[in-house]
Amino acid sequence: MRAIVKNRIGVFSLQGFLDGTTAPTMLTMEDIKATQALNIDMLLVSMKKVVFFNKNGLNIFIDLLHSVQKKSGTIVGLCDYDDKKYAAIQKFYNSNLNFSLFRTHKIATLFSASMQDKGESKKSILVWHEDPSQRSALAIELFDRGQNPIVAQSQKEFDEKKTQEDLYEAVVYQTFLGLLGSKIATRVTGNAIIYSVGGFLDAEISDSFDLTYHQNSLNVGFTLFIFDAYKVVSMNIHAVNFFAKLASSGAEYGANICIVGMTFEKTPETFKNELEDAGLLFFTNMDDILKDKEMLKELGGSGGATAGNKRALNKVLVNELPRFISATVNTMEMMTNAKAEKQDASVGELSLQSTKDKLASSIGFYGQLDGMVILVFPLEIAKKSCELLLGEKTDNIEEILDTLAEFVNIIAGRVKALLAEQSISVDITLPRTYENVDDLLATVEKRKGVQVNLNFEGEGFTFFLTR
Repeated sequence: MRAIVKNRIGVFSLQGFLDGTTAPTMLTMEDIKATQALNIDMLLVSMKKVVFFNKNGLNIFIDLLHSVQKKSGTIVGLCDYDDKKYAAIQKFYNSNLNFSLFRTHKIATLFSASMQDKGESKKSILVWHEDPSQRSALAIELFDRGQNPIVAQSQKEFDEKKTQEDLYEAVVYQTFLGLLGSKIATRVTGNAIIYSVGGFLDAEISDSFDLTYHQNSLNVGFTLFIFDAYKVVSMNIHAVNFFAKLASSGAEYGANICIVGMTFEKTPETFKNELEDAGLLFFTNMDDILKDKEMLKELGGSGGATAGNKRALNKVLVNELPRFISATVNTMEMMTNAKAEKQDASVGELSLQSTKDKLASSIGFYGQLDGMVILVFPLEIAKKSCELLLGEKTDNIEEILDTLAEFVNIIAGRVKALLAEQSISVDITLPRTYENVDDLLATVEKRKGVQVNLNFEGEGFTFFLTR
């Protein structure tokens, strides 16, 4: 099968039934290798003529595409699907979706490198995705390619603007950019991380819970972890021991663990008493925490203690420093429309001349490489960086911090993609934001790293890479 190549995008058009039995005869690795020789930016499988598919059938093609991605870093995914097919793909892969989705081939071309720097006038593109991180990523990638993304901030706003088709060159929705980050947990206002659990909790929770992710979240500075337990039927002593150990291990970081929505109709009250003695907090409703700003600030507002984390920098991490700097600087220059001027670089503890009128964010990464990136923004640069994603200027610090977190998540996603091109596999945590930069300094106290000071339009910006 030969791929159709246009605008440096290779598209294989499949048809009929993809059920895992007929699929292998339709597309082979030899077909893909032949297409790779054509110097393409994307390799996609069109679903337009597919009548039926299941996960087994789709997995065959996804595995083939991923083998290309690992070797060349080429963007891979699916395109040309309708609402029903999109819903099925989402259902099949859910939180494990790690390839790209483009509703149409035309939408895919908007994200192709061949569309970049053509010198044409900017075109207005309406953008919507229910996931804030994806929404931000789509907007940034379009902006990077010379487009003018108009980001809808809600489903209602999108539905209203979508009817005014004559105002937009294209409408981007039901589109997903792969290799961005982690889907393990959800970040909410107040620097809380939410884990979802359900059913009967027993010893299996120790195996299914991603302790590495949790540990790296502690390392970044998160101190509030909420278990959404609305769907929990009951738990036994093994689950009790798991939560107690989790609370104990997080104590040195000043972490707080909350369980929300769990009833004790089928669980002994003594279990609740034991967990409360271990330091866990129980709440009936999620809003009891999330809408109580004072409580959010008390439980998760300040940085966590890091006395147990004094890992030294290593050569492997320092060797990848240029990729971290490149992803950060390129994104910042694009968002602020200002060139970055490097002032100086040093190895040591994070040092700032002043913390006044500054915001900060940190994000961790782990896998074949582990560490943490810290970015310290002057307030005005933070506002300017977030203006595109918000669609308007704002002085609301809470909005700026939330948007800044998504922005930093995009930078980390770009680093992840650059590392993947070098066959270095990493996962990333959610970003942690700081309104009070002194809290950040306390979080990374005595940690040595590489600090690079940059200047954007006369404003100082700090990049810090540490473990």
